[in-house]
Amino acid sequence: MKFRLKHFYILSFIILISSCSSENNIDKDEEKPTISINYNEGFPQGCAVLKRGETYSFRAKVTDNKALAAYSIDIHHNFDHHTHDDQVAECSLGDIKQSINPFIFIENYSIDEEVISYEINIAITIPNDIDTGDYHCAYSVTDKTGWQSRTSVDIKIEE
Repeated sequence: MKFRLKHFYILSFIILISSCSSENNIDKDEEKPTISINYNEGFPQGCAVLKRGETYSFRAKVTDNKALAAYSIDIHHNFDHHTHDDQVAECSLGDIKQSINPFIFIENYSIDEEVISYEINIAITIPNDIDTGDYHCAYSVTDKTGWQSRTSVDIKIEE
């Protein structure tokens, strides 16, 4: 009996150790998706000036090594001169001011196909009755495993 029990413990220990092995055959996704507006049709570029009442095609290219899942566009005022950690261009800003009727656009979209490359192309009309001034346009993309990337640019909205 002791001999069998000893072998049972040894076998259990071996199974436990092998199940905790660091070598895993699961293909893990450890890469974030990418976003780029730095191409001819990418919009808006940093420091772009948009006009109230006009419609613009907001465009960005997103890619991932496995599969894309969703993206979002966020346009919000920058009247307090806050920054986002991924902004590269420095634009001249107007005076700090209080918002009265700021333009706020936040929409989420899903990417239904199993693709690794996608071009965001969303038509957005800037309302005629919103506050003019400094704004941010932020893009966000998420892949199927939950990795997320963001990028944002300073823009201005004028009369």
